[in-house]
Amino acid sequence: MLNLLMKRRSIRKYKNMEISKDKVDTLIKAALLAPSAKGTRPWEFIVVEDKETLEKLGKAKQHASGFISEAPLAIVVAADSTKTDVWVEDTSIASTIIQLEAEHLGLGSCWVQIRNRMHDEDSSAEKYVKEVLGIPENYTVESIISIGYKDEEKIPYTEESLKYEKIHREKF
Repeated sequence: MLNLLMKRRSIRKYKNMEISKDKVDTLIKAALLAPSAKGTRPWEFIVVEDKETLEKLGKAKQHASGFISEAPLAIVVAADSTKTDVWVEDTSIASTIIQLEAEHLGLGSCWVQIRNRMHDEDSSAEKYVKEVLGIPENYTVESIISIGYKDEEKIPYTEESLKYEKIHREKF
């Protein structure tokens, strides 16, 4: 697992290759296995493979979302925020699980933050994504995870790059 964490990097360039149904199904299973507070499972996942919809999702934010339009797959992570007060944590854990499983499957991924981000000067990224995907009003969109075969290589983290000064034992 540590090796997987060292290799996983945010990938924003993808090869023009479809992801097999088996791999997509595995990513879905991984998402559904994500832990949640008190087992509430407030999250919902919208799996997007349609090119036109991916292009629309690539316009979710003014900056830092355009690469979604080049990905063969995106998983939108949303939650019913009325189910639990820790839906942000639950959706964040699920988003991370999706990214780790993508890496395990030989795929790259990148988390695109949607909650509390703007689509343009007048509208939120969340409102835009909800309109594109028909997400009900009582749901909140946390993230979009873009996924595909890597078309860029990033150097894995090394033991030396770890910030051990961030670790405190017993007291701060």
